[in-house]
Amino acid sequence: MARKFAFIMDPLERVLVDKDTTFVFMLEAQFRGHEIYFLGIRDLYASGPQVIARARRCELARRDPHYKFLDEGAEYPLETFDAVFMRKDPPADAAYLYATMLLSLADSHRTFVLNNPAGLREANEKLYSLNFPDAIPPTLVTYEISRLKTFLDKQGGEMIVKPLDGHGGEGVFLVSTKDRNLGAILETVTQYESRPIMAQRYLAEARQGDKRLIVLDGEPIGCMLRVPRDDENRGNIHVGGNCVKAPITARDRDICRMLKPRLVRDGLYFVGLDIIGEYLTEVNVTSPTGVQEIDRLDGANLEGKVIDFVESRVTELKR
Repeated sequence: MARKFAFIMDPLERVLVDKDTTFVFMLEAQFRGHEIYFLGIRDLYASGPQVIARARRCELARRDPHYKFLDEGAEYPLETFDAVFMRKDPPADAAYLYATMLLSLADSHRTFVLNNPAGLREANEKLYSLNFPDAIPPTLVTYEISRLKTFLDKQGGEMIVKPLDGHGGEGVFLVSTKDRNLGAILETVTQYESRPIMAQRYLAEARQGDKRLIVLDGEPIGCMLRVPRDDENRGNIHVGGNCVKAPITARDRDICRMLKPRLVRDGLYFVGLDIIGEYLTEVNVTSPTGVQEIDRLDGANLEGKVIDFVESRVTELKR
């Protein structure tokens, strides 16, 4: 049965056709005959308790141009849509937060939202991992430079520091006690102790790759390694990390078992776990990427599994 799917995302003209995960979700849904609608977070508003979306129906293709709008847009009560995909890229700033609050007003008995907006508000992509102490490396969150230096000594003289609101490797540093710039780096990342940051033990396995594990409804469905360049500590794709085929390991499955009850409870149906060696380092929930890269490496169709899942949830709502 044809459904109406709305995608809240960044502008379609900025989509990278060979990389963007939202793009293949839309293509897969379109292939199955569903109606696809585009909107940005500024296209949401509330009239009293009723949330309205100004959305435009569209079609996509793997060619130039890669999209076209089929109308000039119209205003729809959010419950017009059978499913809404909240896929706005980070940062999860104030505008993003307000959008999730509006989405929470949607009638959950009529419209399925992926991911659950309350779960998105709860799950800072750095801090959420602290709920799973048996999965993560030694970790500290603090404002204080002296505390960071003490932690650094305890970790053998090397650690990773990163801002809590960063994304895509932004603001991530490998620091060591031997670096004469240590004080300046810690002053910079904490903004002179005015914002908290996360510090984690440096894991040497990072040189072999930072694994992106795609998880759907608490179960792993695909993964890859993002291997950093020789002159770079970060494996993120947009800073030159190389995507390498990798298996889902027994440890990966153990980590998913630890996370699943909380992910399901919070309605975080589609997430991307970052795993280095044996340790979970981040839980990506806003608009996890990597599906197209894994599809190419494994000859897979992960987006098909995601749309299967969404269709099943919509069907349950309609009963």
